[in-house]
Amino acid sequence: MKEVLVVHYTQTGQLHDIVNNIVAPMNDSAINVTFYEIKPVTPYPFPWGRIDFFDVFPESFLQIPCALQSVPQEILSKKYDLVILGYQVWFLTPSIPINSFLKSPEAKQLLANTPVVTVIGARNMWVMAQEKMKQLLLECTANLVGNIALVDKVPNHISVITIEYWLLGGKKDRKWGFFPRPGISDNDIKSAARFATPIQEAITSNSFHTLQHELLDLNAVRVNPYLVATDKRGNVVFSKWATMLIKKGGPKTPKRQKILPYFNYYMIFAIWVIAPIVFIVFLLTYIPLFKKIKQDKKYYTSVATK
Repeated sequence: MKEVLVVHYTQTGQLHDIVNNIVAPMNDSAINVTFYEIKPVTPYPFPWGRIDFFDVFPESFLQIPCALQSVPQEILSKKYDLVILGYQVWFLTPSIPINSFLKSPEAKQLLANTPVVTVIGARNMWVMAQEKMKQLLLECTANLVGNIALVDKVPNHISVITIEYWLLGGKKDRKWGFFPRPGISDNDIKSAARFATPIQEAITSNSFHTLQHELLDLNAVRVNPYLVATDKRGNVVFSKWATMLIKKGGPKTPKRQKILPYFNYYMIFAIWVIAPIVFIVFLLTYIPLFKKIKQDKKYYTSVATK
């Protein structure tokens, strides 16, 4: 019997629904699927308070781990044929709980020399988070064989409004009755089951060399070059903010709490002013940079590591 471990962290339940739909068709007599949900010792809130949301930014972006509950021994005692790793993106980076897990001795034990398929549930920008994920997996000596990225498909500035409504208010309905429902669409979540077939065939044959190509044929990943440019620019600026904030103290310290509102104002300015400027620059440079954009798009849809 083949053993598959599904590791994930979720606040809203959306990511659990995605990974569950992916593995549900393959959980039969030939494949045994085990779920492990990462749980921080101190849970992160949902819905978030505004200051609490921004207060996790420095540790999130700088990939500083938090304390986690122990992985059950019955999970650690097995050797898995595949690990499916589902994660959220926080501030252009894998979430603190998933980052903390991957830096733990338990993750290094579970993932060593093991094929891994990453499953991302994000608003829209995930490319640079996946680059950080690749490095974390390398440090665990894991073998990344596949990636699936499901995103909110509504326009960028609309999704900013709807995701804030969901994360800070806890409601996944239509804001004011006319905005789209926040998050990944129900249809995309349900149709994630289509990825089960190539994954199951790869597990059964113990051959993962063509898995990502087969997942791409099923539209597992779509790379938007403009969002890649925005993601890269955001990482540069976030690095400066995170370094400055972490010097003010740890979570909930008064000095840091005084600065966080200014980071909030910067985020509003970045979304509504800087992002459109980045878009204009992207359009102006698209033709001269077309070859590089095409190469980058091919790379970011792959499981290769630079």
